[in-house]
Amino acid sequence: MEDEKSFSDICGGRVVLRRRYYSPYCREFGLSSARLSLRSLTAVTCAVWLAAYGLFTLCENSMILSAAIFITIIGLLGYLHFVKIDQETLLIIDSLGIQMTSSYASGKESTTFIEMDKVKDVIINEAIYMQKVIYYLCILLKDPGKPHEISQVVPVFQSAKPRLDCLIEVYRSCQEILAHQKATSTSP
Repeated sequence: MEDEKSFSDICGGRVVLRRRYYSPYCREFGLSSARLSLRSLTAVTCAVWLAAYGLFTLCENSMILSAAIFITIIGLLGYLHFVKIDQETLLIIDSLGIQMTSSYASGKESTTFIEMDKVKDVIINEAIYMQKVIYYLCILLKDPGKPHEISQVVPVFQSAKPRLDCLIEVYRSCQEILAHQKATSTSP
């Protein structure tokens, strides 16, 4: 079963939450943010090229124009490949673990997997960001030496930064799976 629902991010932009239910104990949540705006891309390119043309008229050196074109292309490719994330996905499987995937605008994907026996809990935390309080979903990892303590906090959906109403939906679903996993792991 799959469904989509639209939410807002912390800046008021639109994010789409796509939920897939593969089984009662295997669910996937994908958050898609806005694609690269052609208007902002054009504005940045024009600003760089106009500045280069201004320098060209002062210096009369054609290398300035060539360098501006080269810097713009390299900058755009770097932005698409290393910065602009189009989609973030959280896949939680009861008996296996949690997989987080970030898909960049260039097509590159970055995946992190956390085994279920290392997961202590999934929580919604709060932080101060740009003079406002925001909420974010994070995974608490157990300390291997001290299982009742937390060794690491792993934030989820770092790029999309959805608002609390979206996070609550993902949180509740994760808690259902974690509760089932804890119940089956403690029973003989």
